[in-house]
Amino acid sequence: MYNVGMYIYLLGVIIASLFSEKVRKMWRGERQAVKTLREKLDPAAQYVWFHAASLGEFEQGRPLMEALRREHPQYKILLTFFSPSGYEVRKNYAGADIITYLPVDTVTNARRFLRTIRPVMAFFIKYEFWYNYLHILRHRGVPVYSVSSIFRPNQIFFRWYGREYAHVLKCFTKFYVQNEESRRLLSTIGITEVNIVGDTRFDRVLQIKEASKQLPVIESFLGDVKSPVFVAGSSWQPDEEIFIPWLNDHKDWKVIIAPHVIGEEHLQQIETLLEGRKVVRYTEAEKNPSASPSDSEVLIVDCFGLLSSIYRYATVSYVGGGFGVGIHNLLEAAVWQIPVVFGPNNQRFQEAQDLKQGGGGIEIASAGDFTAAMERFASDRGALLESGRQAGQYVMSRAGATHQVMADVTL
Repeated sequence: MYNVGMYIYLLGVIIASLFSEKVRKMWRGERQAVKTLREKLDPAAQYVWFHAASLGEFEQGRPLMEALRREHPQYKILLTFFSPSGYEVRKNYAGADIITYLPVDTVTNARRFLRTIRPVMAFFIKYEFWYNYLHILRHRGVPVYSVSSIFRPNQIFFRWYGREYAHVLKCFTKFYVQNEESRRLLSTIGITEVNIVGDTRFDRVLQIKEASKQLPVIESFLGDVKSPVFVAGSSWQPDEEIFIPWLNDHKDWKVIIAPHVIGEEHLQQIETLLEGRKVVRYTEAEKNPSASPSDSEVLIVDCFGLLSSIYRYATVSYVGGGFGVGIHNLLEAAVWQIPVVFGPNNQRFQEAQDLKQGGGGIEIASAGDFTAAMERFASDRGALLESGRQAGQYVMSRAGATHQVMADVTL
């Protein structure tokens, strides 16, 4: 039944590729994957395979890849992606020797792919459970590890109709899970090779903080006046409609907005909401160093790749997506020991629940909630500092998953 489903899915991808550039890139990359392997493969090398669905999973796997490269340079690394949003951004990542898409999980594709690369070990990051790849790896005696995985009772593996498919989980040599609930759920279906290590993303955000850079444009915008700074990262229009009105009424705050979508239409929508406030765009300030962005009240970041470093300048941060698709990366902000404000669509994110419980994260469901949170921080410096301290301490206390995995895996 699974294989029938894969062929139906494959047909859907082919049809969708006629209408979507994103799907077309994925389909083209999957078809060229084995050719790419054959061209780049070092026949004398031993490869460790890391598979990440997309960019988020790549960030979870990255600390492991870099630890492997550092501690065991005798191995080469194969990195595969399922989604173009991961592959297109990280296809030139220097930490892997070969980077490619993973072909659709048919028996033929899996056999051909694994016959070509012959990995000595495989790491699947978080949610990836490809039936044919995993069964062939087990048949060949290749150790396979699931890293930073998290399980919930409503997943198919723990429902009566999914018990047959749950056998795929028995192909893993060991699970390195994020929490006790995941360990307990796996035990209900007979899987006991489980270590609770947490999430490697905490190690990754600490690496990012360590490597962060000072940004002259941001520093010029902030100037010498020590105004409080509000940074909104990965914001969408529903987020902006919540936080901008309060900021329009509190011009003593410097405002930096790094929207999730930087198309011209969205940028103009933000500028309209700002009601005539003096706004400068990052790329404009960058192109004209002689101008003084410090005269502006709001800086809109209309480029990618800077957000994790921008949070360092914040007094209070806001992470977008919570009024729609789901919140974006809270940890990139929390690591800087600042309060993190976010919308209500956060139930699927363990870090959001933990941050709320500890006081480092503040959930808002309305403009009124946002006003209450910001008025509290603006009037009570002790509350502001304590919330930031709790956010930073949360990240620090969860670090170390990478070391635990590397110490346990036999290489």
